[in-house]
Amino acid sequence: MIPLSILDLAPVAAGSTVSQALHNARDLAQHAEALGYARYWMAEHHNMPGIASAATAVALAHVAAGTSRIRLGAGGVMLPNHAPYVIAEQFGTLAALHPGRIDLGLGRAPGSDQTAARAMRRNLAGDDDFPRDVMELMEYFRPAQPGQPLQAVPGEGQDVPVWILGSSTYGAQLAAALGLPYAFASHFAPAQMHDAIAIYRARFRPSEYLAAPKVMLGVNIFAADTDAQARILFSSLQQAFINLRSGRPGKLPAPIEGFDAQIEPRARMMLDNALACSIVGGPAAVRAGLDAFVANTGADELMVTAQIFDHGARRRSFEILAEVAGK
Repeated sequence: MIPLSILDLAPVAAGSTVSQALHNARDLAQHAEALGYARYWMAEHHNMPGIASAATAVALAHVAAGTSRIRLGAGGVMLPNHAPYVIAEQFGTLAALHPGRIDLGLGRAPGSDQTAARAMRRNLAGDDDFPRDVMELMEYFRPAQPGQPLQAVPGEGQDVPVWILGSSTYGAQLAAALGLPYAFASHFAPAQMHDAIAIYRARFRPSEYLAAPKVMLGVNIFAADTDAQARILFSSLQQAFINLRSGRPGKLPAPIEGFDAQIEPRARMMLDNALACSIVGGPAAVRAGLDAFVANTGADELMVTAQIFDHGARRRSFEILAEVAGK
């Protein structure tokens, strides 16, 4: 089986708190490290009551202090929200504290609504500075030269692999042109997955960072001891997506038995499209789903996410996944 990693949004469950969500994030990373997962990433989202990882670098510092081996990173930092120099300092600091363990995934989307984007003083004029900002950021990680007027300290000379994230073909083209690894958000936006993979692999230019293309794909995996139990767990994500797309974002809802049968046709179509890259079931179903997904996509690595209401059930889901994948 190819390497498996975890994307954690630090979900805030209904009736719970941000403090508990961040405590759970650290506990999950420790569990993932013990189970042999390759990476543990957190994602930047803003103005989302159900997601506690907005200050991604700070949250990762909390997780890093409780782990010792697993690679940690952002999946990702939404670079248009930030000055590249500041991100170089933040992730340079993480790399200085935890050498050889820090990744930096960069996204072009705001990770927020326009209200939050304005609050972050984000430029909403529509100019696309993302490629330039990515290259500027990578320059700050190079060893400083004599007389260099501006250095990222910490940052300069640090080993922080940069990934390009995307949910369309745009990121695939940029990652290919820069010779960087590419992570596609198929766990919530799978429509252009195959096109993006094909473009990235066809246009990839070897670089000092990467000799051959490397594709990581997002996938929702909800594993339980039985198929029926897994479907109940999955209902929390289904509800959360319906709420979000209906303009009612909130904390992660409790699971509802039989929820699948209650979904209205319009919501069903939306869920079938957005969550097409989901594997839900007991150990046998998860193993079959994994094999089929990897065979269909040729992914080099999977970034697994599971928005599960009960933290114990989430831990168990990743445990089952590790068992069936032979980790």
